[in-house]
Amino acid sequence: MCGRGRSGWRWLDIRALVAGVIKTQGSWDDAVIRRIVYCTARVDAVINASAYADQDRYLKALQNSGSVDWIEYGNYVARVKSALVAVVDPETGRPSVQTAAWPVLIQDQDGRPVRDARFLVSHLHLEEKGSDVNVASHLLIDVLENRIDAAVVVSNDSDLAFPLHQARARVPVAVVNPRDQGTAGALKGSKTAGVGGHWWWKLHKSTYQQHQLPDPAGGQSRPDGW
Repeated sequence: MCGRGRSGWRWLDIRALVAGVIKTQGSWDDAVIRRIVYCTARVDAVINASAYADQDRYLKALQNSGSVDWIEYGNYVARVKSALVAVVDPETGRPSVQTAAWPVLIQDQDGRPVRDARFLVSHLHLEEKGSDVNVASHLLIDVLENRIDAAVVVSNDSDLAFPLHQARARVPVAVVNPRDQGTAGALKGSKTAGVGGHWWWKLHKSTYQQHQLPDPAGGQSRPDGW
């Protein structure tokens, strides 16, 4: 949403952002944040040592400054995968598999053109594993053990549909979409479902920029470019 190569948004104060959203949305009067759980995974230091160092600095800043109360770690899994070459179709926004076209054409062993030939490439695939499960687990444990009166889930992961549905039967739940796309249909619902009092919100570029940690924060300095 803010641009991967742009600065001014990565040094995010998660507690301040969530508090600001709750206040702006206005449905929950006098809400008090009891606990912030941040689910993430550490970048692979072997593949990207610089990114690992920057992330480590940020995670320490979050904990030391009190911006989060707990960090739950999943894993980054690095694999080599094969896939067809594709681009985003400008009209539909969906992947469009590319075929041979001038100036890159394909010939068979007899020199005849292979029309509609497709290209298979091998590539590095990095995948964050476990974070969605960790979000769901913390949400349901907090709800079922009566630790909270309401919950805010910052995610647009449709895999959370079932645990959100179960949580809404017991406490009011807000879903905050952090992505530059529409909220996943599986995460939507009725404000009056279950116990009621639910709401949905979508973050904007300015929200990230307005809720940044001080520099330094928790003894950690903001990385260059952040």
